[in-house]
Amino acid sequence: MAYVGQLQRKFVEYTKSLYREGIVDKQFTQLHNLQDESNPDFAEEVVTLFFTDSQRLLNELTNALEQQDVDFNTVDAYVHQFKGSSSSVGAQRVKDLCISFRTLCEQQNKELCLRCLQQVKLEYASFKSKLESLFQLEKQIVEAGGTIPTID
Repeated sequence: MAYVGQLQRKFVEYTKSLYREGIVDKQFTQLHNLQDESNPDFAEEVVTLFFTDSQRLLNELTNALEQQDVDFNTVDAYVHQFKGSSSSVGAQRVKDLCISFRTLCEQQNKELCLRCLQQVKLEYASFKSKLESLFQLEKQIVEAGGTIPTID
């Protein structure tokens, strides 16, 4: 059981670091705390859907910005959608970048939009990697017979 306690402490510390670094916000806490015995993988399932949808949106954004004549209304609509889904899973840095991205869409600056898209892709990749690590840690805790600590 000492091993379970070790994993739980690691989970708590890792989660705290995600908040400290601004990777996730309180929306992630709410999402995570909706998990219970009847639906222990709820947060992971929702975030996995976010990952699938995000990949599609990032591809759409890339295609839209690679056009000769960029339709900034279309780009803005994709960014708005991405901001909303990022917000719903608590991906704070991704959401914040999307807010800046929308301002660039209003300015219709293709070069800055392309640069911002690269930042969004990097931040999204970081979020995805960190959340996958967190969910892996949850699996280890459960497999070792422990319960996943709640996030405050």
